[in-house]
Amino acid sequence: MTKSLNHSRIIFHVDMNSFYASVEVAFHPEWKGKPLAIAGNPEERHGIVVTSSYEARKMGVRTTMTVQEARRKCPGLIVKHPDFVRYRAVSAQLFRFLKSYTPAVEKASIDEGYLDMTDHITGKTALQLAGEIQNRIRSEFGIPCSIGIAPNKFLAKMASNMKKPMGITILRKRQLAQKLWPLAIGKMHGVGPKTAERMKKVGIRTIGQLAAARPEDIKERFGVFGCRLLAHANGNDDRPVDPGAWDRYKSIGHSVTLPKDTRSISVISETINTLSAKLADKLRKKHIVSYELSVMIRYKDWETVTRQQSLDQPLYQKNEINKCALNLFRKNWKRKPVRLIGVTLAAFKPLDMSTKQLDLFTYEQDAEKEPIVRLVAQMNEKFGAGTLKSAAVLFNDGELHSTDHSHQPKHE
Repeated sequence: MTKSLNHSRIIFHVDMNSFYASVEVAFHPEWKGKPLAIAGNPEERHGIVVTSSYEARKMGVRTTMTVQEARRKCPGLIVKHPDFVRYRAVSAQLFRFLKSYTPAVEKASIDEGYLDMTDHITGKTALQLAGEIQNRIRSEFGIPCSIGIAPNKFLAKMASNMKKPMGITILRKRQLAQKLWPLAIGKMHGVGPKTAERMKKVGIRTIGQLAAARPEDIKERFGVFGCRLLAHANGNDDRPVDPGAWDRYKSIGHSVTLPKDTRSISVISETINTLSAKLADKLRKKHIVSYELSVMIRYKDWETVTRQQSLDQPLYQKNEINKCALNLFRKNWKRKPVRLIGVTLAAFKPLDMSTKQLDLFTYEQDAEKEPIVRLVAQMNEKFGAGTLKSAAVLFNDGELHSTDHSHQPKHE
């Protein structure tokens, strides 16, 4: 295979299979071939499964399932707490390896990336080179992966999903009618459950039906985002493989120097709440979520402490960021007067690639709140921050403003 794939580009999408579980098996060879689950709190019966090995999946173990339920379905299940430090280290090694094949490598998440191989296939076909990459990752890292080969990023991503684990799939534009269009609309990269339901309501149940839809109808019902999905459904995607994309979002942070050193938890809480709102706004605009939060505390004597927390659940909404940051602050505050507070997010993942591991007792409430959260965000974006607030926020604001008025923060 040469440039004739699309008379232009040859894009690989490399996706590590069951990455967290595969890394653990690579470090624990005795677990090879055994059912394994990575869970947030394995010692608690209501801990949630983050991911599982293919052996566990064959036994019915699924993401978001409680550890208790997973063990009922698979009595011999090995349950391991996630080791994010290890996973990030292995991920860094993997991407260094991929860059030995082409400098045009775009990290899409901790366990998947795009390679522009257009000018880097010599003496072999694209299929042979993909097989070499796949086999080397398996032998050198102990991790299985699937690879999609296509003329653009969207089709390469769809192709890598078509055969797992250890699959290699070529998806050409002339094959869309046979390979892509029969798939359910919910299987399309970029289409989440809510968008899929909205599309089904207007008669779009397959990717092919979306591809055949009238552009004006899609734009009216789904806006610019819908137009992009329509283009992708027809196999069109001109986005370049961008090696710098991930590095631009290594971290997002804000800090505030208080006008007066303070021990007031009210002022501190309000400051963290404001910082959280700014961070949530940036996440929303970049369409990303965060799996790592850090809090910086600088005291009156200039002692500075930074504490970091890796998370099983993605952070996206202001209230989630605020709760996590405030808890981390409380755990590490020495009760000394505070001069500066900073909150930083890192370990990002695209919004459409993230999955919230819903708590067994709150998933219904989360689903009910989603339309309200979206409405508040839209109104505040249109008419200005603070136009709409939840009752809980207003109540907390009342508490915050009731004391220590002289310590209102100055934002940098």
